[in-house]
Amino acid sequence: QVQLVESGGGLVQAGDSLRLSCAASGRTFSSVAMGWFRQAPGKEREFVAAISRRGGGTNYADSVKDRFTISRDYVKNTVYLQMNSLKPEDTAVYYCAAARTVVPSRSSLEYNYWGQGTQVTVSS
Repeated sequence: QVQLVESGGGLVQAGDSLRLSCAASGRTFSSVAMGWFRQAPGKEREFVAAISRRGGGTNYADSVKDRFTISRDYVKNTVYLQMNSLKPEDTAVYYCAAARTVVPSRSSLEYNYWGQGTQVTVSS
């Protein structure tokens, strides 16, 4: 079992930055790949970014590439999502997820554990 708790969401203006955190407990942190997904009102949940078990591989949605950065800290058992140059279309609930896979998958079906989500709202 892996328990995930997100934090760092909030209300910001377009062009601002935010850093989301996801603290993991339970199963060994280094044994799971980690991902971030988001869901806007009336839309399906979509992939944002993922990082491999060892941190050497990352994967990003085209919509956030060059603006968002995913990273992980094995001492703090935490995964981060640094979000720069935020846009109103980034507004969503952001979810952290863990997968018992090696590669940083884009598919939500690969993820076994999910956090409760944190709201990010970007005003224009």
